[in-house]
Amino acid sequence: MKAIIIDDEPLARSMVREYLGTYSEIEIMQECNDGFEGLKAIQQHQPDIIFLDIQMPKINGFEMLELIENPPHVIFTTAFEEYAIKAFETHAVDYLLKPFSKERFDKAIKKLLQQQNTTPTQTQAVLDDVSQSPAQSSRIVVKDGGKIKIIPVAQVQYLEAADDYVKIFTADGSFLKKKTMQYFEQSLPPQQFIRVHRSYIINAQLITRIDPYEKDGHLVLLSTGARLPASKAGYMKLKEVLGI
Repeated sequence: MKAIIIDDEPLARSMVREYLGTYSEIEIMQECNDGFEGLKAIQQHQPDIIFLDIQMPKINGFEMLELIENPPHVIFTTAFEEYAIKAFETHAVDYLLKPFSKERFDKAIKKLLQQQNTTPTQTQAVLDDVSQSPAQSSRIVVKDGGKIKIIPVAQVQYLEAADDYVKIFTADGSFLKKKTMQYFEQSLPPQQFIRVHRSYIINAQLITRIDPYEKDGHLVLLSTGARLPASKAGYMKLKEVLGI
């Protein structure tokens, strides 16, 4: 099995490397000290397993995983992430709370080896569970060509459904994220971002006018100049949030 260690603490990386020394069936392909390096290494080596820290500079472990099309098996290594523990217990291969012993590490590897021939579907479930935590809902991390862009939620003007992706509109342009509209509807602050249509979520702070349009619909005008449709149900949500 090919493995990658991603952790900004050299001591933590060396501990995982030392513990893995007793497993001839697992080969360490690379060690990375942040999520940017980790993302490149995963794309290059296509590992079977990654040992992933959560709290890292630049982008955290969850944000890095969101940028991977088909994430490998993951064993999370973390000091403490209160909101994520339940998600780990439910979905992850395993998680190791630092500092962890060789005995605890061995248990995680045993669990991994039992699952090595299965498709790693648990990672997405973990990401969905932690999406509503404050740390995850304050910004959106996207790939822009070969670069990674961090978008503060306050800079999002509106979101539009685009097949398997969601298009995020900002003053700097639009960016694609492989998520669903339902994901953003649940994870973005509900008093600021309103799903006005099955294809649109808008930043309520940018609304300048709401005009009747066609049958039961309305058009929402934003200060950016965008004109977006609101369904009957979406208009009711708007009235409720805006108090009109």
